[in-house]
Amino acid sequence: MTNTSDTSDTPDTSDTSDTSDTPDTPDTPDTSDTPFRFPGDAEPMDGPPPAAARAELVVPEVPEGFRAGFACLVGRPNAGKSTLTNALVGTKVAITSGRPQTTRHNVRGVVHRDDSQLVLVDTPGLHRPRTLLGKRLNDLVRETLADVDVIAFCVPANERVGPGDRFIARDLAETRTPVVAVVTKTDTVSREAVAAQLLAVDRLGEWADVVPVSASRGRQIDVLTDVLVSHLPSSPPLYPTGEITDEPQAVMIGELVREAALEGVRDELPHSLAVVVDEILDPTTDTTGSRVKGAGARLQVRVSLVVERDSQKAIIIGRGGSRLKEIGITSRKGIEKLVGRRVYLDLHVRTAKDWQSDPKALARLGF
Repeated sequence: MTNTSDTSDTPDTSDTSDTSDTPDTPDTPDTSDTPFRFPGDAEPMDGPPPAAARAELVVPEVPEGFRAGFACLVGRPNAGKSTLTNALVGTKVAITSGRPQTTRHNVRGVVHRDDSQLVLVDTPGLHRPRTLLGKRLNDLVRETLADVDVIAFCVPANERVGPGDRFIARDLAETRTPVVAVVTKTDTVSREAVAAQLLAVDRLGEWADVVPVSASRGRQIDVLTDVLVSHLPSSPPLYPTGEITDEPQAVMIGELVREAALEGVRDELPHSLAVVVDEILDPTTDTTGSRVKGAGARLQVRVSLVVERDSQKAIIIGRGGSRLKEIGITSRKGIEKLVGRRVYLDLHVRTAKDWQSDPKALARLGF
């Protein structure tokens, strides 16, 4: 069930034991090599400690030459980074949309192979910032670039190389980290256009490799994985086997709601929309939270969708709450798949005027 209700914000007791009965220690100085011991200390043991006193350290076996490390995906907004991240991991760890500025934080996905482990960091699109949020997202990307082993610079095949691509290429020219240029979305254009784009991207800078891919069709994904892994250091695995992301559950739930809300909206809304998970309550174990009547044993999830204008609020809610209901139906399917149980999703829409440029609002929204 999805609640389409609208909640708008106007934005000395110490131990003094007697030690007088303690035997005197001899005045003769100790010139031996025996380590000093306090009276009452046990005699030192010869040989190793008994088995019960030893902590056994278990180190998992890994093949000789195993590689593990981090690869960062960068590019301008809507360059296909998140779709590529999902294709490389083999399952969905990042939300995707045809709208720009879909990714608002670093998303990690883990690729497990017999000879390597590749940790992908999907980053927000680098762009010319017009708000405090935009500046913070750019700063986040640049901080990430300093902490990875290889960088994948994504440029879409279906758009000409532009000022944004050249701006990022100049930034990457200053790093010592290997950079692999990746031409994405090759399934959307002809072979001739792909070849032309490969030449254009090659002229942008000095790249360790240039790889064309189609994430939606799965073309060249294994090739790109091989190329990225070749730049990783020798290392044991960084994540447990089977773990594909370190995203907290609440963050993933919020992203699923935002993904559903981004579909079919006007161009200004992707920038102005934020999603906050206010509460996740399991009625079978949590006796302190406020239960929703009629929700039964379903996991109760309360989410706020935050916009900057009342007109945007009306767009999200839709006529008679139809749009908000659609968002709830769509996102609840993904959330139930994520948590593995039925969910009662309670959505609310509120306005926080110009939150993208308000430091206090950004802090409350987690930016």
